[in-house]
Amino acid sequence: MKLSELSQKPELLKITINSEHIVEKYKEELEFWVYDRQPLDVFSRLANADSADTSHLIILLKDLILDEDGKPVIADDRVLPMDVMVEAVKLIGERLGK
Repeated sequence: MKLSELSQKPELLKITINSEHIVEKYKEELEFWVYDRQPLDVFSRLANADSADTSHLIILLKDLILDEDGKPVIADDRVLPMDVMVEAVKLIGERLGK
């Protein structure tokens, strides 16, 4: 098989945050989207993410946590609650790691 046959345009995948504590706190499941394929630099930053370096982590999450149109949910003037970001990172790692 030629590698060109494996090369495809990334597609948005819907991810649902449905952990008990999130649903209890926000009264419903939360949804976001992520591309199923990531550029090597994004994948590398995700693999080497250091939770102590929050500035780099936020930049990484801007590239990963998207709305249904593929636009970033996090911006300079908009941030998600920390508990939601932690769950999102966990689910992104599970989904992209497969």
